[in-house]
Amino acid sequence: MPDDETLYRTRTLSPANTADAPTRTPDPQAAQAPQTAQAAAGPSPWLLRLVAIGLVLTAFNLRPAITSLGALLEEVQDGLHMSGSVAGVLTSVPPLCFAVFGIMAPRLARRFGPGAVVCTGMIAITAGLVIRPLVGGTVGFLAASALALMGIAVSNVLMPVIVKRWFPDRVGSMTGLYSMALALGTSLAAAVTVPMTHALGGSWKAGLGIWAVLAAAAILPWIPLVRDRRGTPGQSAAHHRDVPTLKITRSRTAWGLACFFGLQATAAYITMGWMPQIFRDAGVSAGTAGVLLAVTMAMGVPLAFVIPGVATRMKTQGPMVVLLGTCGLIGYAGLYLAPAGGAWAWALLLGISNCAFPLALTMIGMRSRSGAGVVRLSAFAQSTGYLISIPGPLLVGVLHQHSGGWGLPIALMAGLMVPQMVAGILAGRDRTIEDEC
Repeated sequence: MPDDETLYRTRTLSPANTADAPTRTPDPQAAQAPQTAQAAAGPSPWLLRLVAIGLVLTAFNLRPAITSLGALLEEVQDGLHMSGSVAGVLTSVPPLCFAVFGIMAPRLARRFGPGAVVCTGMIAITAGLVIRPLVGGTVGFLAASALALMGIAVSNVLMPVIVKRWFPDRVGSMTGLYSMALALGTSLAAAVTVPMTHALGGSWKAGLGIWAVLAAAAILPWIPLVRDRRGTPGQSAAHHRDVPTLKITRSRTAWGLACFFGLQATAAYITMGWMPQIFRDAGVSAGTAGVLLAVTMAMGVPLAFVIPGVATRMKTQGPMVVLLGTCGLIGYAGLYLAPAGGAWAWALLLGISNCAFPLALTMIGMRSRSGAGVVRLSAFAQSTGYLISIPGPLLVGVLHQHSGGWGLPIALMAGLMVPQMVAGILAGRDRTIEDEC
């Protein structure tokens, strides 16, 4: 049995008699326990729904600034007195802006929060679409386009990051959802810009400016999230430990994904910028050429939702890369041999091939084990990829102007499909950048 001294100490130092006990230093882990429990519980359902709505509306507005211009490129050239080479520069502006401004997105997200950055990006898109038709010269038009594309660039990079942070157990389905919305916005802008321009009096300025209304609507869901930092990448201690050791340029997978992203972006922006003109020069009417581009983009609506889910269930994504690339090769061959005769078939095949974009986004989320890694990989792959894609649309314009036809440009498009498949096979291997860095 305990002696009297032991009983005395037990009673006086028990929780009921702590008034006379010595002061103890608080346990930091115990103090943070409620916060940890709250974090473990995750964000509220209404907040997740708000983020999902914001993702969809943002994705819907990430391409109309580009495809609406492609549908009216001839009218814009005539109105601003552009040469074919200058028009080629104009079609190269999107990937240039995506490369330059996209690399800034992770740093901005760490400082201000992803919600604030995406909200600002949507404001920039709206402002650029409003200003672009009002300027009277080529330089002002390019500057206003760059403003809109700056907003698109930061949102491009942060979409996979937001999905990984807010929906870590639904990467495939949420990537498919916003990829589908992106494809829907792309195809809708291509399809209705020309008829909508005619309905607004025939002015290409009105046809381009009307898309600012939808961009303004996409600002609203992000306003309540401007001050929310829970989804901010890089706020955890684990992130700060990972950052110095993650040398992403040492990863073959990261380089393969960057090249795959860049080459698919080259094909996509050549298609969006030049395919309507290819069909128009083959004798297809302007309205039908816009609808054909819309069909190409619309193929991404169902496939952009299906492909990420299928890709996440595959051990390697190389077979899917080859399948999409083969559709592209057949489509370019048809566009070269019979552009008007088989126009609908070529539009469908090229639309399937363009679904390499949601596949690339899905692989960004799959090729890293951590949120910090996804941030780095998304910025590296997209910025480097868009940098790779810059010469493509410009080179197509130069080749067309100097050759007087579309044979050489189409041959270039088909030739680039081969390295795209090689890079995609490399990026689709079952490994992560953490294994290689």
